[in-house]
Amino acid sequence: MTASDITTLPEKEEIAAIARRLARATTKGELGRTLAEVAGRYTLADFQAIGGRLFMEVVSLPEPYRSSVRPFFYEQLFGAHHRLLTMYRSATFRKPGAPLRDRETFEKFCAMIPDGCFTWDEHAERTPFHYSPQHRLFYYLMAAFTMFVLDSPGHPVGMPFPGGFAVEDRNGTFYCLIRDREKEVFFSICNFCPARQSEENAPVHGTDSH
Repeated sequence: MTASDITTLPEKEEIAAIARRLARATTKGELGRTLAEVAGRYTLADFQAIGGRLFMEVVSLPEPYRSSVRPFFYEQLFGAHHRLLTMYRSATFRKPGAPLRDRETFEKFCAMIPDGCFTWDEHAERTPFHYSPQHRLFYYLMAAFTMFVLDSPGHPVGMPFPGGFAVEDRNGTFYCLIRDREKEVFFSICNFCPARQSEENAPVHGTDSH
């Protein structure tokens, strides 16, 4: 099934077909190419809806945390999207590259995507714009790129959490305070993240972004 064939399916079937297409990737290059092709179909109107929902999510946070975490949320989605397309256009993904890390975890991630995209009720959130499961899919596409192509944490290195903790890079090994705290939330990207659980009473180390 080609990308053009997928776009003719009803929304839920389309997302499931995309998830199956992602799951067939065996190398970072193959996955990166597929993610870029799917992400390339999003329009300016789509990005306005995605950005609008992100704004509403951030603006509800208290200060000063809101201001400190805002750039990391935008980096997680739009920074990752820019990097994905830059790598795709520079032919980075033409080479197969290394095999995907932790094949079992990757397949579980892909299997989660269809249900995860339909978990949110946009009407219950009372958003002033149409935020659809396809927009939610974008979040998972960027997470797949970050976690399985770049082997980086789903939340950017340096992203702060309440209490003074942050996602850390300790000499190439990632640590996150909330890594193991959302196991009951099946649609959380934390369940598939390469970061390790950090100790709650550990000091925050200096972080190095990749």
